[in-house]
Amino acid sequence: MRDFVSPPQMIIIRSFDVNHPGEEVETLKGGVAGGTILKGVLKVGDLIQIRPGLITKNQRTGVVQWREIESQIVSLKADDNQLMYAIPGGLIGMGLKVDPFITRSDSLVGQIIGHPNNMPDVLSEIDVSYYLLRRLLGVKASQVISKDGQKPNTKVSSLKPDELLMINVGSQSLAGKVINVKKESVRIEFTKPVCANIGDKIALSRRVDNNFRLIGWGEIKKCHKQSH
Repeated sequence: MRDFVSPPQMIIIRSFDVNHPGEEVETLKGGVAGGTILKGVLKVGDLIQIRPGLITKNQRTGVVQWREIESQIVSLKADDNQLMYAIPGGLIGMGLKVDPFITRSDSLVGQIIGHPNNMPDVLSEIDVSYYLLRRLLGVKASQVISKDGQKPNTKVSSLKPDELLMINVGSQSLAGKVINVKKESVRIEFTKPVCANIGDKIALSRRVDNNFRLIGWGEIKKCHKQSH
């Protein structure tokens, strides 16, 4: 059932610069984000925030920081139809009052758009209840060689501390490090900030023969916020 009442949240699956090279300043357009509204309603003219926004890394200390982007919706479009407001479901193109450099080349994929003071937290670590597959999907036994180099093995082994996984959160794929593992839960530390809610589903993938393969899925049960 679609939720029209809650504070709006839109997940970005594309972002791009629609200006042509050499565009005149007078006709320069702001950046564009494309995605799906998960809940709530967004209208032309709304003031919005994008989280995590601009992500930077201190070259001296190695600390990763983020700064949310504030902007305003100047247009909404579905296919070839100009809209005054957009509701959950379908794909929406959103014109924004931001420097198009920020949105070029899908640089905002996986981020969340919403109203100020009603945004999900930006996370550095999560606790997840998880389920692992018994065997790798889409892999023949002859394609995977076990550690002894002899018997083929497609069984999914247990998660291990310090293991690096590929985590899918919403439309974003990013690396995550296993901090500790319990029977029904695992704590994962992200390599960069991510915006998500408790209850969001994630997918877990492991590198197998130079390819990442789905090994399981989970649900966020606890969030550990990351400060600016």
